[in-house]
Amino acid sequence: MSRLAPVEKLPLAIRKSVRDDWDAKKGDVEAKISEVLGTAWTIEVNPNQIYAYADSSAYAKENLGACIHAYFDGARRSLEDFENYFGEDGVNELNSICHAHVLTLDVDEKKRFSYSGNEVHEGQLRLLFSSLGSNIGSALDRSVLVKSLNEAPGPESAVMSFMVRSDIRQNYDPKIEDIRARIGELVGKPDIKLNPNFEENFAKLLAESKVKKTQLRDDWQENLGNFTKFYFQGLVGQLQWQKFEDDELLQEGFNDVIDKGEIVFRVVDKLEKRTYNEPVIHDGILYLQTTPQNYGSNIDNAAEKLVDLL
Repeated sequence: MSRLAPVEKLPLAIRKSVRDDWDAKKGDVEAKISEVLGTAWTIEVNPNQIYAYADSSAYAKENLGACIHAYFDGARRSLEDFENYFGEDGVNELNSICHAHVLTLDVDEKKRFSYSGNEVHEGQLRLLFSSLGSNIGSALDRSVLVKSLNEAPGPESAVMSFMVRSDIRQNYDPKIEDIRARIGELVGKPDIKLNPNFEENFAKLLAESKVKKTQLRDDWQENLGNFTKFYFQGLVGQLQWQKFEDDELLQEGFNDVIDKGEIVFRVVDKLEKRTYNEPVIHDGILYLQTTPQNYGSNIDNAAEKLVDLL
C-alpha cells in the first residue's frame, strides 16, 4: 500500500475523538506497557497520518481516537501474553532488539499482512495495518511478534534467532545437567561432557530451511533446544536398554574408545550407515547425528547399537 499524505486538518468531531479517546488515555497505556516490559517505553503516532487511511473503515473514520487506543491497548495485552510465555529473559531480549523502546502505528506499505501485523524497524516496534480498523487485537500476536524478533538484528553476540535462544533457555538449560549426570552414571564417567553444538546446527538447519521444497519440519526453530535435549535423553534410554549400568566391562569399553569424554549432537548432510540418525565415533568423541530432512524423527534411536561401535 502506497503511503498517503497526512490529512492537513482533522474534522472537529474527529479531533474531539482523538482528544477524549486517545490523548486522554495514552499516558495510561504507556505506563502499563512500560510496567510489563520493565523499562520506559513511549508511543508515537500521528492521527492525521492514520486518518488518511480511514476511508475503508467506518469505525476509524468516525471514532479515530478509539481506534488508535484499541491498537495500542491490544498491543499491551499481547505484550502481557509475551511476558507470561517467555518470562523475564524473553522481555530483556525484546528490549534489546527493540532498543529504541518506541511503539508506533503505521501502514503496511509492503502488504505483508492481510489485516494487521508488526515489524522491528530501526529499533522501534511498529504495529502495521493494511486494513485500518480490522483485526486490531491481533497486530502484536505472539507468533507474529516472534517472527519479527527473529528477523530483526539480535544482540551483538547473538548468532541464533530469538525463538531458538528462547527455546534453549526454557527447554534445554533447566534439564540438561540432570541428563548429563545420568549419562555419566551409566558409562562410569561422572565428568562426561555434552556438546549441543547449537550454533553449527542452527546454521545447517537455517540453510536447509531456505531450500525449495525442503523436507525440514516447520517448527525446527522453536524446538532446537528441546529436541537436542531429547537426543541426549534418548541416549540415556539406549544406555539403559543396552545394560551399561553397573557393567564395568561395557563402561570400560565406552571410556577406552570415547577417550575424549565428550558426546556431541550434530546435524550432517548425509549419514554413514543409517536412515534417520546414528551414533558415530571419531577421534575419541561420540557423535549423535541426524540430517536436516530427518531432524526430530526417531529421536530415541539415535544411539541404537552403540555397543557395536565399541
